[in-house]
Amino acid sequence: MLVHGGGPEIDRALERHGIATERIDGQRVTDAATLEVVEAVLCATLNKRLVRAALALGIHAVGMSGQDGPTLIARRLQSAGGSDLGFVGEIVECTPHVVRALLDAGCIPVIAPLAVSRDGKQAYNVNADLAAAAIAAALRARAFVVVTNVARVLRDPDDPASGIDRFTPDEARAFAVSDACRSSMKPKLDAAADAVAGGAIAAYICAARPETIASALAGDATVIGSRRTPPPLE
Repeated sequence: MLVHGGGPEIDRALERHGIATERIDGQRVTDAATLEVVEAVLCATLNKRLVRAALALGIHAVGMSGQDGPTLIARRLQSAGGSDLGFVGEIVECTPHVVRALLDAGCIPVIAPLAVSRDGKQAYNVNADLAAAAIAAALRARAFVVVTNVARVLRDPDDPASGIDRFTPDEARAFAVSDACRSSMKPKLDAAADAVAGGAIAAYICAARPETIASALAGDATVIGSRRTPPPLE
């Protein structure tokens, strides 16, 4: 499966609609007008663009969001400082029966990171990394791969040679709150730790490049897992 975000495209769409972008603690404040744009960009424009790209490669892709099923159930999230983030969600449950059915049918789900309230009445904007982690954990996936702009998590953000080969979930969470971890990497480490703690065998944080998945699973990544290194996947 593929879970995607869309921050830059959402920013541009909001600007076209004359809606200001505000972030608190790295989270996009999502009022009703912003949520409408977020849903349109993620579920329609970007999701279908990715589906078409997959189909052109001969992949049987099916577009959906975390609301479908429902797959992702969320509640309203408050920022660490207590600020109101609007319709930003904290995932509380993942039910992957739709995702599993698509996989069993030989299809690749392409999933937009939106969730729904338990009563089905309210959509929530959720972090894409955390959405992917919740689904990977629920599926007990063999591998959860987080694609970013560096080959590994860096112990020193200014030193490309300081890549870290391995974390346990607890070590990943501890590093995520340290001064050495840049803000853009924090949710990825938290997501990787959540995925493994929730049931995925291992998580891999790696750079976006040709053969990304194969090279990451062969060990060219920061691996989050148990103390024993998981065997390379065929």
